[in-house]
Amino acid sequence: MIQTLAYIDPQAKIASNVVVEPFTVIHKNVTIGEGSWIGPNVTIFPNTVIGKNCKVFPGAVLGAVPQDLKFNGEETSVIIGDNTTIREAVTINRGTIDKMKTEVGSNCLIMAYVHLAHDCIVGNNVIIANGVQVAGHVTINDHARIGGLSAVHQFVNVGRHVMIEGGSMVSKDVPPFVKAGRYPLSYEGINSVGLRRSGFSNEKITEIQDIYRVLFVHNTNVGKALKIVETQMSPTPERDEILSFISESDRGVMKGFQNKRG
Repeated sequence: MIQTLAYIDPQAKIASNVVVEPFTVIHKNVTIGEGSWIGPNVTIFPNTVIGKNCKVFPGAVLGAVPQDLKFNGEETSVIIGDNTTIREAVTINRGTIDKMKTEVGSNCLIMAYVHLAHDCIVGNNVIIANGVQVAGHVTINDHARIGGLSAVHQFVNVGRHVMIEGGSMVSKDVPPFVKAGRYPLSYEGINSVGLRRSGFSNEKITEIQDIYRVLFVHNTNVGKALKIVETQMSPTPERDEILSFISESDRGVMKGFQNKRG
């Protein structure tokens, strides 16, 4: 299933039923799992691991050295989970000494022309739309959705089940379960459609909405709002996840609800 016009280093480990199309180059120490399809004109550099049933479209470059002047040739990697699709001209750089890897989980869709820089950690069931540029050391948690042509600043943390509007400049952390957009990036409500699709009950969605009303709508400072949520709302996994995310944010979280666009 490997075309004669493709080059595969003898030290690469390719499952027997993997399809590799013409003019693709696969370097040493690459591992590709069963059922995956590697399209034409793909370049996969050393220390890249691709899971089962993945699709990599033409022009993608996976595992190139990081665009980081501090990189000193350390043996780092790119790891991609199962059932993930990587569309045309996506670039995913390998890690640095920080995390030693760049990782994309399973069941993800990384659309055309996306760049994932060094030491990014992308969870499972994530969709990153066309042209999104993600700087180094970014974490994107499970079920997040990032709209096309957005830019994500280094060290940003994007929570679970987040929906970010296309064209956004993401320079602050985005807490779980919300929609974010405008400029500067601000709270636009909770991601109720995404939560329902993921099996969240109406009662749970209402609970999350009530928490964010206190945090982002009532114009209370963050420290005071966190205290109100902690003392006046019953503990649940979702409440605790939100509180922990905001309390532990290194970059600070995005702005609350803004009446005016600017």
